[in-house]
Amino acid sequence: MNIQKYMAFVKTVEYGSFTKAAEALNYTQSGISRMISDLETEWGVFLLERGRAGVSLTSDGLKLLPQLKRICNEHEILMSKIEELYDMQSGMIRIGTFSSVATHWLPNMIKIFQKDYPKIDFELLLGDYTEIESWILEGRVDFGFLRLPTKAELETIFLEQDRLLVVLPKDHPLADCDKFPIDGLLNSPFMLLEKGAKAEISEIFEKHHISPQVHFTTWDDYAIMSMVENGLGISILPELILQRIPYQIIAKELEVPSFRNIGVAMRKQKLLSLAAKRFLEYLQYRKRK
Repeated sequence: MNIQKYMAFVKTVEYGSFTKAAEALNYTQSGISRMISDLETEWGVFLLERGRAGVSLTSDGLKLLPQLKRICNEHEILMSKIEELYDMQSGMIRIGTFSSVATHWLPNMIKIFQKDYPKIDFELLLGDYTEIESWILEGRVDFGFLRLPTKAELETIFLEQDRLLVVLPKDHPLADCDKFPIDGLLNSPFMLLEKGAKAEISEIFEKHHISPQVHFTTWDDYAIMSMVENGLGISILPELILQRIPYQIIAKELEVPSFRNIGVAMRKQKLLSLAAKRFLEYLQYRKRK
């Protein structure tokens, strides 16, 4: 590698000795001498004068020394930056996510991660499933949380199965039922949560061949909960978003349980930054516990 030859030359000039340069670079004296001779042969110039008193620069060597010093210095800076990457002393992790994950998973995960890697920053983009897929494919985010399965060209990691629960006002006639009947979805105005083209709630309707009275559609979970609390209708929401909610509503499991599979997706896991790979390791470990 030429950079080693450049360093051999620069160190030899710095110490005025092949032997001392060899000690500094952990080479033999003959190895240092040979590398400098290779440079002289390759470039067709003499860089050093050899004598009993040591070595000294030729006029050509004197002209080339400043540039070779700069190259060696830049190489040291480059190696330092690479070490920083492995030590995770800097970096940015860009994540596409939807509201329930952003609210109930990520804050704690980022807190744990930053205890070990405090200089890694995060950028979170909040959207629906379709938007997150696009951000991943465009390279806008390193990876994104999605409902699985997703597009075939994306690599995915399954994380957790999340129940889908019916949410009701406290005074709803079925507020005391054990499990909510499928037909009960037809008897009240329905607030539909749709996160892009992958619509798990609509799939429940199709599976059971029902058509509830949909009065409102949004991808905002909290808007749905507020409307249900105010008696404007009922809805179906993921259990994950129903943790520590500030609304006076009731959640019931359907008589035929329904779920969504949550995972992370990326273009190519092997192409992720070291910081992003490490964060995924933390995420998988925490979800297994």
